Amino acid sequence: MLISGKPHKTGVCAGTPQQERELLRDLARKAEQELIGVQMASMDELTLLPNRHGFIALAELGLEACMQLERPATLLFFNLDDFKRINYLFGRAEGDNALKTFADVLRIGFRESDIVGRLDGATFVALLTGSCGVDMTAIKVRLEEMLDERNATVHRGYDIRFSIGQIEYDPEVHGSVEELLVEAERVMGR
Repeated sequence: MLISGKPHKTGVCAGTPQQERELLRDLARKAEQELIGVQMASMDELTLLPNRHGFIALAELGLEACMQLERPATLLFFNLDDFKRINYLFGRAEGDNALKTFADVLRIGFRESDIVGRLDGATFVALLTGSCGVDMTAIKVRLEEMLDERNATVHRGYDIRFSIGQIEYDPEVHGSVEELLVEAERVMGR
């Protein structure tokens, strides 16, 4: 190929080293913007937890790993109690604060290997990889203690409370995370 009368190899930049660096910086910025866009599409911007889409993608990877390692998994699902009442009596901003507080407690309350997300509204989930027969009562007590500390330091006029449910992952019954979530929603009566 000839460029400006000089031979040029295909795939090699024809500019100065400074122009090449600038082109590479532009490409890196574009790639970073794409990654941020993908991350934002899979993250709940209020709680900074994975949203339904992000949770499903991460949970599928977690379940794949559990199947390959022949390890169990448990899905815990949570609903904030009286969330509609909080929104109605104290306003949407206060409802958002309750969601953020609960998300922080879940983020702190589980292992790094567990996948925690917000599905919608006041519904949260946690996939505990490598765990089965989880003591739901002990988990609820631990999370309630964390919430009690936060409830005591911030006088809101209400306490954040939640309901919890549990489903053991069975690869023969649950072909996907979606099927696991369908069962969770059925159990919670949604």
